[in-house]
Amino acid sequence: MAEARFKISPPWVIYVRKLEALFDGDPMIAFNVDYGAEGGPSVVLSTNDGEKAAALVKILPEEVSFGGVKLSVGVDCPNMPNLAFPNKKVLFETAFKGNPAFAYAVAPVEEGYNWYPMIYVVFKNCVVQFFADNLNDCHGVISTLYQDLAEEILGNGDNSGVYFNTDIERGQLGKPLGDWP
Repeated sequence: MAEARFKISPPWVIYVRKLEALFDGDPMIAFNVDYGAEGGPSVVLSTNDGEKAAALVKILPEEVSFGGVKLSVGVDCPNMPNLAFPNKKVLFETAFKGNPAFAYAVAPVEEGYNWYPMIYVVFKNCVVQFFADNLNDCHGVISTLYQDLAEEILGNGDNSGVYFNTDIERGQLGKPLGDWP
């Protein structure tokens, strides 16, 4: 009888893979992952672009908890400036500049008005797949959209009022209201 060899990655490993999938195509970012770090696992995104690094620090969580395990998330840049961004639209455009997954950001209501500020961060319409040996898929692959990855990774904390979306080409939005039966 053959011995079954079955290994499941802990949730923080899957989280790091999701983070890598979101920023993987960005030529200005490199990852340094240490699952055996003293004090818990850690992931550091490294870049030489100071503006991008400052924006990433503002949008990424510093720490993510998985029960009793805390994953620290950091950003490394040789000379990181302490920048103030004029609004969240510019913040996300700076964080994702050069990332082929990013399409554009829209602010339908500008910040500073009495309206609730909303920013729509739009990603390209593309299915993202990466290895994830968990029980959600018997093949060990996660298939998702950039929008879903961004929502899971960036949708908390100071990112309230930011909505992550998938770009749909004009003309593919469905029927106009007058054409419905």
